[in-house]
Amino acid sequence: MVDNYEVVVGLEVHAELNTESKIYCSCKNAFGLEVNTQVCPICMGMPGTLPTLNEKVVDYAIKMGHALNCKINRICKQDRKNYFYPDLPKAYQISQADVPLCENGYVNIYVNGKEKKIGVTRIHIEEDAGKLLHSDKFDGSLVDFNRCGVPLIEIVSEPDMRSSEEAKAYLETIKSILLYIGISDCKMQEGSIRCDVNVSVHKPGEPFGTRCEMKNINSFSGAVRGIEYETKRQIEILENGGKVTQETRRWDDANGVSISMRTKEDAQDYRYFPEPDLLTIVVDEERVKALKESLPELPNVKTMRYVNDFGLNYNDAAMIVDVPEKARLFDETIAAGCKAPKLLSNWILGDISKYMNETGKSIYSSLLTPQKLSTLLTYINDGKISTAAGKTVFDIIVSEDRGIDEIIAEKSLAQVSDTAALEKIADEVLALNEKSVADYKNGKTNALGYLVGQCMKASKGKANPSLMKEIVLKKL
Repeated sequence: MVDNYEVVVGLEVHAELNTESKIYCSCKNAFGLEVNTQVCPICMGMPGTLPTLNEKVVDYAIKMGHALNCKINRICKQDRKNYFYPDLPKAYQISQADVPLCENGYVNIYVNGKEKKIGVTRIHIEEDAGKLLHSDKFDGSLVDFNRCGVPLIEIVSEPDMRSSEEAKAYLETIKSILLYIGISDCKMQEGSIRCDVNVSVHKPGEPFGTRCEMKNINSFSGAVRGIEYETKRQIEILENGGKVTQETRRWDDANGVSISMRTKEDAQDYRYFPEPDLLTIVVDEERVKALKESLPELPNVKTMRYVNDFGLNYNDAAMIVDVPEKARLFDETIAAGCKAPKLLSNWILGDISKYMNETGKSIYSSLLTPQKLSTLLTYINDGKISTAAGKTVFDIIVSEDRGIDEIIAEKSLAQVSDTAALEKIADEVLALNEKSVADYKNGKTNALGYLVGQCMKASKGKANPSLMKEIVLKKL
């Protein structure tokens, strides 16, 4: 609810597929190549050319359909969506209208500690348009047609989201699924994933309001800001006695405003009709089943498994799952015998993430193995070595093929848990710090931390800290 209005959000996510070639021709599908070098008569829309469907595009769309619990339409067609724009040389886009490859699905998102189901209306395949280039170096605009014919899937949600926060969670979930099943690189800075946002507002109990669409938002934070701005704009119109007009708007993220582009088109404005140059798509049941069986554990499912089975908090679990190799390391280290999942989580999000960020390398390109990491964390968890000593060992084993026990012995890192030795250290420290002892007995409990710290210092960091604290408390 915002100012006593209910917000309704629906999203259309466009994801570029990472196939080797484009959707209807053999031109290379790659970002950042020299302008207009990856083009041919087919993707340039020359008269008399005939498209040929890339089967991998169909496979990828079906995989995403399975991941979002959709019904797969084994028999479907492609359609022409007619409109005029400088980056669309044919003056029509090949898409899918009434019969998409996938429809009637859903995905579960997690917001504020609660799970929510978001409906997925459809997933269809289509071709991307070119890219307009604007620069002070030349008058007018130029067009790079390299992107023409790049394969897309469009994922259309139901209007089930009620806040910008839910929309962001949905977008992050869709992105993580695309990455996990390996069909898109989701590089937002390259336009690999972008979204159109539909927003409307209404008073509770009343019908949905008139929706406005914001086009081609290329960041999740931009989507959040756009939704929040558009919500306030529509409420202000209604509160002043006006009517919201159905229209397409452009989100200007730099200035934090949406700008009217044109009145919103309806389906009839695009004059859809079946694409006459392409055959009906027919996918056999065995292929549909095989594609479903090829899916890995999905990230939203994996995240909840980490929460439910290992007791991780949701945010930590989601951060691990968000990077597939971190999730792989977590799973493989648990499988190697690690019995301290929360400690493992802390190390993956701490020292291991730091190593990856500083070196720019995958942890799997280092000499650290799940077996070694499991052993190291077991030693720390069991009190054989301290956390500080564990960091010393870690710094060595990521770059040197050495045994953990060998390093501990060589550098005298083993933690002292001998009660008699620790009591002797405690006696000496307490005798040298009579004021802190008196402070503790007079109610200044922070003096305990100081005394334990002095004991750890006296032991050169080798004392078992929990046992050391227990002994100091007993003596106090």
